[in-house]
Amino acid sequence: MATNSIKLLTGNSHGQLAKLMSDRLGIELAKVMVLQYSNNESSISIGESVRDEDVFIIQSTEPGNINDHIMELLILINACRTASARRITAVLPNFPYARQDKKDKSRAPITAKLMANMLQTAGCNHVITMDLHASQIQGFFNVPVDNLYAEPSTLRWIRENLNVKDCVIVSPDAGGAKRATSIADGLDLGFALIHKERARPNEVSRMVLVGDVRGRIAIIVDDMADTCGTLVKAAEVVMEHGAKEAIAIVTHGILSGNACQKLNESKLKKLVVTNTVPHEEKKKLCDRIETIDISPTLAEACRRTHNGESVSFLFKHAPLD
Repeated sequence: MATNSIKLLTGNSHGQLAKLMSDRLGIELAKVMVLQYSNNESSISIGESVRDEDVFIIQSTEPGNINDHIMELLILINACRTASARRITAVLPNFPYARQDKKDKSRAPITAKLMANMLQTAGCNHVITMDLHASQIQGFFNVPVDNLYAEPSTLRWIRENLNVKDCVIVSPDAGGAKRATSIADGLDLGFALIHKERARPNEVSRMVLVGDVRGRIAIIVDDMADTCGTLVKAAEVVMEHGAKEAIAIVTHGILSGNACQKLNESKLKKLVVTNTVPHEEKKKLCDRIETIDISPTLAEACRRTHNGESVSFLFKHAPLD
């Protein structure tokens, strides 16, 4: 593996994931100093040369500091661009503002498009992300975007930890039906759907189950768990309809606000999340949270990108640990 011209950089958002990726690739993280002045401006200095290097900048989102981490990422990209890096790839395990991807009411901004514009203006040549909220966001960019999937790692976790024949896959809303049916097909399982009616954003008023979960382990799959309101209500619905137990598997465990308290009081036996978003502190508050390590997939995508190999293999296969 030719790794002499790869440089891995990271900001303050998710050092643990960056370290796992660097260990996987056998490369040290580049020396970067990220500070905040007393007026909250970000100050960044890169401590080694990136001239003519293939640079990968790993930056996720952490609830409470998302905007600071976006600025860190943009400054890092721009610093590498002005330092004559050959190619700059932004590795965004969880793409920020992905839910603001359309104009759903008058005068609403399409902030995901603004994110794309800012990344390109800063000097980004390529983006690697995972489970975009809407895959059409790739069309906001004029540079290549590799949208990886957590599905292969999810399928592996289900096969290793559950009795597959006893399970049924449940989508908590119509929007996630495609994701849920793909997982159900991969495991040759049945599929159920919950139709939800929202009174206002982030608040679910009524849920109706379509499909049979009686006597089964209901696996509720979604792309992100933010306030966990949807997952908690979905667990109640499947348990009311005779499910043996309810387990939720999501890609991005954002877990903002009082999500951990909701989980502790819910009928969910487990919430399984990947480590695209840092959640170690949340695990101390809720022992139902389990982690799927997604760093091998992201690291392999970086290696394949650097070596000019196909990344599409990773859409259906999880690298071996």
